[in-house]
Amino acid sequence: MSTGKEGEAYDPAGDGARMEFAETMSYGDYLQLDTVLTAQHPHSSAHDEMLFIIQHQTSELWMRLALHELSAARKAIAADDLQPAFKMLTRMARIFDQLNGAWDVLRTMTPSEYTRFRGILGQSSGFQSWQYRLIEFTVGNRNAAMLRPHAHRDDIHTLLEAELARPSLYDEALRLLARNGIAIPKDVLERDVSRPYTLSEGVVEAWREVYHEPETHWTLYELAEKLVDFEDYFRRWRFNHVTTVERVIGFKRGTGGTSGVSYLKRMLEVELFPELWRVRTVL
Repeated sequence: MSTGKEGEAYDPAGDGARMEFAETMSYGDYLQLDTVLTAQHPHSSAHDEMLFIIQHQTSELWMRLALHELSAARKAIAADDLQPAFKMLTRMARIFDQLNGAWDVLRTMTPSEYTRFRGILGQSSGFQSWQYRLIEFTVGNRNAAMLRPHAHRDDIHTLLEAELARPSLYDEALRLLARNGIAIPKDVLERDVSRPYTLSEGVVEAWREVYHEPETHWTLYELAEKLVDFEDYFRRWRFNHVTTVERVIGFKRGTGGTSGVSYLKRMLEVELFPELWRVRTVL
């Protein structure tokens, strides 16, 4: 223990640290820790249920920040303000790196430990995370069928519907290319943005032009790599999700009714920015 005078415990007040907070905002007040730290309510006596709850609550907090960054990055790209967008996209990748690390903690829970409380989850499932759905919609993976799990909440359903009505992050990236003289097919620029995006050979050629002469199109080239970097971490998160679920429950059905691991493996095939992956083959 650090001490001041011999035999006396160190008092931080002597160095100017504030020690009284009856009339001013404290650290806990600012972060509303009373709310955050009392939001864990296990439904069983199982020791590992607390891990399960905190894992998912903290993931939702990181997703909250991811949406904050995504929304701002899309707005910046639409306004041709790319340097702030690059910073936000870099942060997005790091957020998903944090989310990846969380699976390592959850994987310390064994199948037998999970079965002690799995039954009390009922039909609740991460499949129903509206923030995750909003992230997917925002970056460009759009599927109106995924609105249905949120029909019971008018506010969330409206929020997700509104997202489907506006251009995605990838739509704005392609519009940026067009504004900078890179040919983007008319049917891509004028497509119904609420519909699922499908790969376009014309867009592959557009990105090939950017990658073929990065010195000429450096800003667009950097944007492309920021998008790929984000999707790289996003894919790792999905893969870690699959392996964690398989490790803990095998091939049982998910609590929300999905086929569990089989469903998650199918999601691994989804590409957010398909042409940015195809362009590597044609360079």
